[in-house]
Amino acid sequence: MPMNIGGFLSKRARLSPNKEALVLGDVRLNYEQMNRRCNQFVNSLKSLGIAYGDRVAILALNEPEYFDLYFGLGKVGAIMVPINHRLAGPEIQYIINDCQAKVLVFGPEFAAVVESIRKDLPCDHFIAIMDSPPEFARSYKALTADAPETEPVITCGGDDTLTILYTSGTTGKPKGAELTHDGYFGTSVTLKSTFGDIGEVLLMPLPLFHIGALAPVPMCVHFGIKMVFQRAFDPKNFLELLQTENITWFGSVPQILMFLRQIPGYDKMDWSKVQMALVYAAPVPVSLIKDFAASGIEVRQLYGMTECTGPATVIDGENAIKKAGSCGPPFFHNEIRVVDMEGNDVGADELGEVLVSGTNLMKGYWNRPEATAEALKDGWLHSGDMGKMDADGFLYIMDRKKDMIISGGENIYPAEIEDLLLSNPKIADTGVIGCPDEKWGEAVKAVVVLKEGESLTAEELIEWSRGKIAGFKIPKKIEFTDEIPRTPTGKILKRVLRDQFNQ
Repeated sequence: MPMNIGGFLSKRARLSPNKEALVLGDVRLNYEQMNRRCNQFVNSLKSLGIAYGDRVAILALNEPEYFDLYFGLGKVGAIMVPINHRLAGPEIQYIINDCQAKVLVFGPEFAAVVESIRKDLPCDHFIAIMDSPPEFARSYKALTADAPETEPVITCGGDDTLTILYTSGTTGKPKGAELTHDGYFGTSVTLKSTFGDIGEVLLMPLPLFHIGALAPVPMCVHFGIKMVFQRAFDPKNFLELLQTENITWFGSVPQILMFLRQIPGYDKMDWSKVQMALVYAAPVPVSLIKDFAASGIEVRQLYGMTECTGPATVIDGENAIKKAGSCGPPFFHNEIRVVDMEGNDVGADELGEVLVSGTNLMKGYWNRPEATAEALKDGWLHSGDMGKMDADGFLYIMDRKKDMIISGGENIYPAEIEDLLLSNPKIADTGVIGCPDEKWGEAVKAVVVLKEGESLTAEELIEWSRGKIAGFKIPKKIEFTDEIPRTPTGKILKRVLRDQFNQ
């Protein structure tokens, strides 16, 4: 029998029916209740003709219904397609048409945008997570209310696609990564075998359309861990939940850690029950790691990506400061290589492209055979990230291959310069890009957001940088702005930054 992630919930409900499973807003579910909801939903969809291989998209904030879809569709072999809810109508339309979703489930906040594009979508059914849906949709609650709670017969899993997650599209049209039951199982096992006992309560503020939030879900059900999710990140509520729900570990991105530091009373928080803060999606500035370590908080930088169902490498608390800037060695069931342009392994501390292998790699990109062939070669995922590995096997991500700046023949990695600038006490945020330069081909430009009430000139910042970084890496041009454009998970939108500041 192939591994089926939907079956995880069925088994956990039998083994631990009364154990608390999910806390999300006002909703509290034990595993038996969670499984009943899941079965009602999937039986409702079966009555609409949804079957193996069909795509069901969801456009919503973090809602309990997300879990119904994830485990319910998994039981019958249908495919969940989470959509980034911060996208504009045409971008949402592109994704739904690309995967040819038969059903769109949407939250109340997105009724207007769905209305604006629905006539150009391939969906046969629209299901609204609201009591009074628009005339073109059915109410989720009404659809599932009288549906049977019987377990569907599971005949799928393994290499079958469970979700299609679309990449952020920072350099063009997003691609749909097909993630399988086996891949999610591989992630569950490698997370648990790497972290060991991390306690029994997870707090997750990230959106479920992102692999950083979705990847831990099967592991939590697999090992009976309680999940506490925020509908959307709220820093004050986040700190409250840490206390009231006895959180033992949480997921984060660097920007969330930055926000938390600004909440009044942060420095008086009791973090004693928190065993781990797992941070991913973007490099964690060294200064931030040190700040949290000073508060007694173990920040563990994880490196991963959608295409490997989440994890690839992670650093432990002991080395987070000693090897600050590293994202650690590979997870228990992953391997890492760093290679040159010809695909040959480079030596210690030499730069190259990062390759990942493991049991959690994607099947490929949806309907993109050429892109799949380029990314997956001989069992290795070519990440497009530039990095180096030290003699101890610790990986350092320097930057995206395509964001590298070449100035006078020197390769410059923006993340290194961003990390330096963020250590300046007057700077709140920054993004570094290349800009055209007649003499050097490209020059370094830093776009900087100052902290409220601070003042700083370009000349002062350039002078401050001298001696801290090689001369050719010091920004030649500096522009000040109010906000750095980022993806919902904190990655800098370098394409947008270049368009905005290289006119």
